[in-house]
Amino acid sequence: MTLRPVAAPSPGSTSSLRAANQRRIIDALRDARSDTAVTQADLARTTQLAPATVSNIVRDLAGVGLVETIGGAGRRGTEVRISRRAGLVGAVDFGQRHLRVAIGDLGGSVLAEHRLPIVPDQAYDEALALADRTLTTLLDGLDAPRADVLTVGMGLAAPLAGDGRTVDASILPGWEGVDAARAAERTFGRPVRVDNDANLSALAEHRLGAGIGHDCLVYVKASNGLGAGMIIDGQLFRGGAGTAGEIGHVTYDESGPICRCGGRGCLEAYTSVRVLQEFMRLQHPDASVGELLTRALAGDLAVQRALEEVGTRLGWGVAILANLINPTCVVLGGDMSQAGDLLLDAVRGGIRRHAMPAVAGGLTVTMSALRERAAVIGALLLALDGTELGLPVAG
Repeated sequence: MTLRPVAAPSPGSTSSLRAANQRRIIDALRDARSDTAVTQADLARTTQLAPATVSNIVRDLAGVGLVETIGGAGRRGTEVRISRRAGLVGAVDFGQRHLRVAIGDLGGSVLAEHRLPIVPDQAYDEALALADRTLTTLLDGLDAPRADVLTVGMGLAAPLAGDGRTVDASILPGWEGVDAARAAERTFGRPVRVDNDANLSALAEHRLGAGIGHDCLVYVKASNGLGAGMIIDGQLFRGGAGTAGEIGHVTYDESGPICRCGGRGCLEAYTSVRVLQEFMRLQHPDASVGELLTRALAGDLAVQRALEEVGTRLGWGVAILANLINPTCVVLGGDMSQAGDLLLDAVRGGIRRHAMPAVAGGLTVTMSALRERAAVIGALLLALDGTELGLPVAG
């Protein structure tokens, strides 16, 4: 069903007020947890609208297929949710070695999801074509046409400038200088919003994960690279040029090795999964990072020592961010976070050593609740935030 966008009513008119109230109802439904039933009584309390007003608006929204209702004890007990008929959103997450694609409804529920491996240096057009085929497969499984997808959110393991172009694609070399949103829109045939994967993970953890209740939060992704996403005053902070959070390129040792960014002694060169593998080259020459972390959790003292070294250095970098923006919560994610408390304890130790006592004392440091799905969930939220729902014309 095609919904008409809300007309632009006169300021202060009855139509303007009704349109504003419709949006309050929709926003309340979007903000509710996807696994929680929302009744008309709940909506009245949340929006502070009169029960009769809520009932009339829900009836209008249901009439155009935007919401659906499930009978309860009287009208106030009737459950309300955004209808599947209102449309879908897509989410795509490109990591260095993985692609994850998901389909969600406009209430924020994930309806289908698939993860598959990719090669690190895959050309962007080939990567997008693979994502497009995966999107089609998921839609076929839902018996939904492509036209039902209103917006696609996409995450990349690369910093993006304000104009949407990748500015450092050393982790995804096939994306160097690409206008990612425009390229994706050509491939998917739908509007696309793009952001860095650490930013999207921060958004997801803030709204649905370990950072719920924290309006000043830092998400740190420690994998093949090291990056951070920041929530300040409840909103993603991207910086003046769109590349805020590149903690991995803070200079840790100006006499250190040349970094992939061209600098020398960057923190990333001391904290990434490659560093852990290099530490263990003699004892475990062919071990993957997953195998090393499994050994550490099983009691391998050498790997535990290496993790402690990496985590303490990472804590030094987090302390710099903490001193600057004073977050109340730091969430650790990425491949290294699979080490759990072995990494967490070392990072906390580094923070205690280098952050101001007043900063460290009020800081929660925890592991990601959404784990490897954080970026794709963030991409889904990005798509939802960018989707303007069609509302019935207020008369």
